[in-house]
Amino acid sequence: MGLGRHKGLLQPGRQMQMREKRMELLCAATAEGCRRQTLLMASFNNLSEALEKLKLCSADRAADSVESCLDCLLKALAHNNTEASVKLQEMGVLPLLPTLLSPQSSCTPKVANIIAEVAKNEFMRSPCVEAGLIPPLVQLLSSSDQEVLLQTGRALGNICYDSHEGRNAVDLAGGAQIVAEHIKSLSQNTEPDNQKLLTVFCGMLMNYSNDNDSLQAQLINMGVIPTLVKLLGIHSHNTALTEMCLIAFGNLAELESSKEQFASTNIAEELVRLFQKQAEHEKKEMIFEVLAPLAENDVIKLQLVDAGLVECLLDVVAQTVDGEREEDIAQLKTSSDLMVLLLLGDESMQKLFEGGKGSVFQRVLSWIPSHNHQLQLAGALAIANFARNDGNCIHMVDTGIVQKLLELLDRHVEEGNVTVQHAALSALRNLAIPVVNKSKMLSSGVSNVVLKFLQSEMPPVQFKLLGTLRMLIDTQAEAADQLGTNGKLVERLVEWCEAKDHAGVMGESNRLLSALIRHSKSKEVVRAVIQGGGVKHLVTMATSEHMIMQNEALVALGLIAALDLVAAEKDFVGASLVTVLHKLLSDERSAPEIKYNSMILICAVMGSEPLHKEVQGLAFVDVVSKLRAHENKTVSHQASLTEQRLTAQS
Repeated sequence: MGLGRHKGLLQPGRQMQMREKRMELLCAATAEGCRRQTLLMASFNNLSEALEKLKLCSADRAADSVESCLDCLLKALAHNNTEASVKLQEMGVLPLLPTLLSPQSSCTPKVANIIAEVAKNEFMRSPCVEAGLIPPLVQLLSSSDQEVLLQTGRALGNICYDSHEGRNAVDLAGGAQIVAEHIKSLSQNTEPDNQKLLTVFCGMLMNYSNDNDSLQAQLINMGVIPTLVKLLGIHSHNTALTEMCLIAFGNLAELESSKEQFASTNIAEELVRLFQKQAEHEKKEMIFEVLAPLAENDVIKLQLVDAGLVECLLDVVAQTVDGEREEDIAQLKTSSDLMVLLLLGDESMQKLFEGGKGSVFQRVLSWIPSHNHQLQLAGALAIANFARNDGNCIHMVDTGIVQKLLELLDRHVEEGNVTVQHAALSALRNLAIPVVNKSKMLSSGVSNVVLKFLQSEMPPVQFKLLGTLRMLIDTQAEAADQLGTNGKLVERLVEWCEAKDHAGVMGESNRLLSALIRHSKSKEVVRAVIQGGGVKHLVTMATSEHMIMQNEALVALGLIAALDLVAAEKDFVGASLVTVLHKLLSDERSAPEIKYNSMILICAVMGSEPLHKEVQGLAFVDVVSKLRAHENKTVSHQASLTEQRLTAQS
């Protein structure tokens, strides 16, 4: 992963469980109303009779008759929801229900309850919308009756669950805005019935917006996030409401636009406080699923560090590192992954580094020698993230971290863990960036250990291996000479220069090949590259879309021409070097450095007869003479010198 973000904080299937949980919380129907009723069904032989009776009674709205029909229907739904729902639809009862949803009617809570129960079935949600139930339900949200509000919230929430039609209808009727305002106004009330209503309303908003970016953005614009964060603080003792808030945060936090609102609240403190109180794995995991997307924001990273999350994570690691249960392994991975994520922020990382003396930094260091692969991985990634500025890198190299990483890599040479290899190489690459660290790391034998992974067939490992060696030999002539005359390395580099399926590996191979020549300035290295078939790749590299790679290639090719033109002559001709140089000089988009080094190279190859002929055949004088007027003085001066050389030898 290197400095990239390491996610993977959700276990397979967990999202589905959360969705089911969301539904359960809404649908844990207050069928109490039904259970409390002791009315007998003496006047009805079966459900069909009750539904027929309901159709007749609904016309004249005879309250007592309607209520007894509703009681019968609720009992039937409690006994077999699916069967009763099918019967209700077949007999055309749904279109009658809007007329029964009157704010003044005593039957209204039961009608809303029936709709909530019916809408537990996926096949009934669209018919509920088509029957025109949404507008009257949304109107009921203006009621002051708590039972009406509760059953209406359940009905709307269940109709919205995984239903595009349901959500659209609620959106058109403005239901979400009314519910959001209710939550805000009721947030301070800690009465049990009020908490139950808040739980249903939160669930309704989640079913309304789940997996729908535009509706989630709508809720964010309504200011739902600060309200929910307050709810979490005020009602932290209420399990159902707390869980609903967490599910809501998990949904909304995925949206980038939510991060700024979250950062303006005390969400970090509330989540850490809640986490500290949890003993159950499942509850901790719910909080982790909120923390992961939030921690992608640098401001929130720092807030989480300040709130004490890191200490919580380190405690979880200590408690689960030797555990064999599946939940222990999951918690260990999630905690250590989250630690690494927190270190991706510059401020949070530096705060935890504490000049290399911080307790957190020391604890993370102890993960590297661990026998647990997950901790080894997290430890190496943490070092890679701490190694993001020269000061940290210099301190870490001086305190012996390189040796720990080399020992870790040695443990993973034969059939090793690829992710650990990649992470350890990432850390070494970053540590090798400061000039003062290079010779120290070379003396520690870093290049020898890194070369053990030359046989790796894993592109991520190949990529980091190449980058590490390239950083190590920068300005280090002796090391560049030693590596540049290593036949196996040169052979592998030439092979990887053709890895068209892996652009990163191909690019790094070319750059290392060039670096070996540029930093060694050695004839032996030049010969090794020529004999290994590397020249054609350097010529191709000179046509790269990246200016820095073009320039590195031209400098290396210039050194090849200066140190052993005779040996390189055939490869230069075969790779059409002169044609490439002509294009670079003719292209107005070429940077000044490219034009300058191209002219230097033209002068260098003039000593070869076949190359000289090619230069004459392409009328270089015309191109070069125009560059005498170039705005860059170095380019214009070199153009004058090159023109003289070309004219003298024409």
